[in-house]
Amino acid sequence: MKTLADAFEHTLQDIYWAENALSKALPMVSKSVNNAELKAAIDDHLKETKGHIKTLEAVFKSIGKKAEGEKCDAMDGLLKEADGLIEEASGHALDVALIGAAQAVEHYEIARYGTLREWAKELGHDEAHTLLTSILDEEKAANSKLTSLAVTAVNDAKKSSKK
Repeated sequence: MKTLADAFEHTLQDIYWAENALSKALPMVSKSVNNAELKAAIDDHLKETKGHIKTLEAVFKSIGKKAEGEKCDAMDGLLKEADGLIEEASGHALDVALIGAAQAVEHYEIARYGTLREWAKELGHDEAHTLLTSILDEEKAANSKLTSLAVTAVNDAKKSSKK
């Protein structure tokens, strides 16, 4: 990479890979959780993630590039962490651990989409800027939903003492 345009395209490929990997991982996460509201939130986010993939394909098209992914080591690590939690934790502890892992994913996505959006603006990719803004807004909303869910329904310490 030598230019902002190169960094933009590389990072776009990175997040495209990440969203595809996330769409494959979320069904297992959904099956693993115990809290019905958390399961519904994960299922909703799977639908959003599939939409993000389509929106990213439109971003690629808008800049005249083919939609291709490049392995995202960050997302790969976050998903491996979630796999480990599913293996090691159970019951309420699993739910609280997975909601934390889900928020780590959201924070990563928010950082990436915020960066990509601003780079698109700088590069004069107006359509890409608009599309990336829509994804960024959805990721922020998903993170807020997870925070609210954690505070109101999942993080109850009394539940953890019941095993």
